[in-house]
Amino acid sequence: MTKEELCKKVISAISLGCDKNKVDLEKMLGMLKAYGFTISDDIYSSDIVIVNTCAFIQEAQEEAIMNIIEVEKLKENGVLEKIIVTGCFPERNYSSMKENFPTVDSYLRLKENDKICEIIENLYGVDHSKPIKKYERVITNYPSYAYLKISDGCDNVCSYCTIPRIRGRYRSYPIEDLVDEAKNLVSRGVKEIILVAQDSTRYGEDLYGENKLIDLCDKLSKIKDLKWIRIHYLYPEKTTEDLLKYISNNPKMCNYLDVPLQHIDNDILKSMRRRVDENETRQLVNKIKYQFPQMALRTTFIVGYPGETKKNFKKLINFVKEIEFDYAGFFIYSREPNTSSFFMKKHVSKFVKKLRLNKINKLQNSIVSKKAKSLLGQEFDVLVDYFDETTGEYCGHSQKLSPTVDFGVRFVDNNIVKCGDIIKVKVYDFDGSDFKGEII
Repeated sequence: MTKEELCKKVISAISLGCDKNKVDLEKMLGMLKAYGFTISDDIYSSDIVIVNTCAFIQEAQEEAIMNIIEVEKLKENGVLEKIIVTGCFPERNYSSMKENFPTVDSYLRLKENDKICEIIENLYGVDHSKPIKKYERVITNYPSYAYLKISDGCDNVCSYCTIPRIRGRYRSYPIEDLVDEAKNLVSRGVKEIILVAQDSTRYGEDLYGENKLIDLCDKLSKIKDLKWIRIHYLYPEKTTEDLLKYISNNPKMCNYLDVPLQHIDNDILKSMRRRVDENETRQLVNKIKYQFPQMALRTTFIVGYPGETKKNFKKLINFVKEIEFDYAGFFIYSREPNTSSFFMKKHVSKFVKKLRLNKINKLQNSIVSKKAKSLLGQEFDVLVDYFDETTGEYCGHSQKLSPTVDFGVRFVDNNIVKCGDIIKVKVYDFDGSDFKGEII
């Protein structure tokens, strides 16, 4: 087969897991498009499917397995020619992949992502071309916003987390490379850049010997047509007053903080190897709540961690009730091999973990519903993400609503709106999933 014949192949992808994983896939799709392949959203009309996987917890691995099995069936039925599995799942389980999934054609380790074109050439027996150096990421979400992955790996070594073993040590990407990438995204219509890393608050310390997160945001702010910059994820020990003031004072920075706290009980925090205790956690949360009340605060917590007693859980419940976080996600502890918590005693039963999850979710849902209804009648700048043909409504998000993880804002068009616009919307209703509003 010649390269010209190979370029007639159609490639599609299934993206699983976090936004950092999504960026990895978008870069691979960009290389493939620059090579000459057609990129499609429809796996049923494709020749090659890439399954980009997550393996952070058992549930994510199960999702990866389910998707791999589904595309294997398509290949067996002659719908597909080749299957490539990428992401964290083959990185974590590489030695057993070929045995468990015999019809998959190739498994890419994370360090091989930039060899995706060469891998496909090998599968079809095509002579190697020169490596693709210049390409544009293929944005796989709504084009009004894009994620900018500012680092890979993690040095925090929390007791429950598999990321350091999968992704390695913390590695910041150079500021100039990130700014160039952001400029390219903005030139293609992106209005909001969302910085993502396992721990954004440590950006630059490994590469420059000092923290450079504010410097990076400063340089990104100078991009003319970039309207909003949002940061995911701010670890509590590095969420400094200087950073909070910077976000508050820079008009391009979204007044939105995503700070994973994981728990509030000192014994649990210490066992988790978190670097803040209850007192420090409360000081940070109260500082945000009272000194920077304009900022929306999202967090995450783990329930059912080994040794979590009724008393520990009640303390977490009371903390959530007291603070009334704008948004919070709760996750059942997952016992992952090769983590220190795997070997701990006093693991909580699945039944108790589910009971606790249901109880704290119910509490948070009532808090969020109350907070959302208190906003009715207010006006917000909304970035328009897409048009919903089934409802005839446009949907977008505000600075205080991160896309895909928080609520949306829906409204009916008056023939002046297009996707990517930032418009003023007055919200008048909340249906539990989205705000309803009208254009001002």
